[in-house]
Amino acid sequence: MTNSSILTSALQAKISTAIESAGGWLGFDAFMALALYQPGLGYYANASPKFGLMPAGVNGFKGGGSDFVTAPELSPHFGQTLARQAAQALQATGTTEVWEFGAGSGALAQQVLDTLGEQVARYTIVDLSSSLRERQGERLAAHAAKVAWATGLPARMRGVVLGNEVLDAMPVKLLARLNGAWHERGVVLHEGRFTYADTPTELRPPLEVPGHHDYVTEIHPQAEGFVRTLADRLEAGAVFLLDYGFPEHEYYHPQRSMGTVICHRAHRVDADALADVGEKDITAHVNFTGIALAGQEAGLEVLGYTSQGRFLLNCGLLDGLENASLSERSRVQKLVQEHEMGELFKVMAFGAKNSPEWRPLGFSAGDRTHTL
Repeated sequence: MTNSSILTSALQAKISTAIESAGGWLGFDAFMALALYQPGLGYYANASPKFGLMPAGVNGFKGGGSDFVTAPELSPHFGQTLARQAAQALQATGTTEVWEFGAGSGALAQQVLDTLGEQVARYTIVDLSSSLRERQGERLAAHAAKVAWATGLPARMRGVVLGNEVLDAMPVKLLARLNGAWHERGVVLHEGRFTYADTPTELRPPLEVPGHHDYVTEIHPQAEGFVRTLADRLEAGAVFLLDYGFPEHEYYHPQRSMGTVICHRAHRVDADALADVGEKDITAHVNFTGIALAGQEAGLEVLGYTSQGRFLLNCGLLDGLENASLSERSRVQKLVQEHEMGELFKVMAFGAKNSPEWRPLGFSAGDRTHTL
């Protein structure tokens, strides 16, 4: 039996126990939390490779492989460009610390620290995964004097907060409209296998979905709660969240009837979140309108919202690329091209309560806040 199979079997047993303890039905959000974050077993909590350009066996790649690539792994110019925005934010808010949530391989932290140098007095990574914290520590050894780790938010914090592909990995509740009636979709055990089961609910999407056809979608109480907690704890500074998603009117479009939950493994995607638990990522797109409202209602100021492509170009992504290799320029283009990461990925920024008035570089042109 492989290490992977042992991990999967142990996680399946843990989830099965949770289902039984919940009376035989477990909400999808609770299932997703266990599948991703159960200590030592969940996808983000186990030691399997996750981040990188290539899966195992592709183009002669000999390593353990990877499941997906994030922007910092794609090109160091991503982090270097985001660092320019962070530098402006640090100066505008009179702070000297950077906080990064879900730092993955540590690539973004390395790029930001290499670029900003003495402008950052402390760089704190908030990550639940001990295995990822260990890898981050190895990668950031040159910056060990100013890097710290935490497993949760402190009571008070100051500085610039970065979150790249963090919101999409936060557990979501699944809602299903069946024959005109809304249900919450959860997980049960049937003949030893996980399967979906629906129960009537008073929960609804934030927008009424026109039509009477069957419809599956998500709501995001954990992601919105995370933003409210940031609002409560951030005394001075700014928040930059980068992720894939839509404004509310696009998220709950009548034609988006299958929801957005998707899994990533070996650079392939599938929609079966109940299979091979612990061996693949489970994500959902972000409803940026909900995130903006959660922040505003908790006292944060929305400083801007736009596509990742526009944000990076505004921050000078293309500066200094004249002598870059063709392959590097090609990877940079993927960050901004509409059919790659440039349009699906969005950037939203918040300012802490009572912050001085300033305008982030990334939204100097093409701000879409009015579309939320």
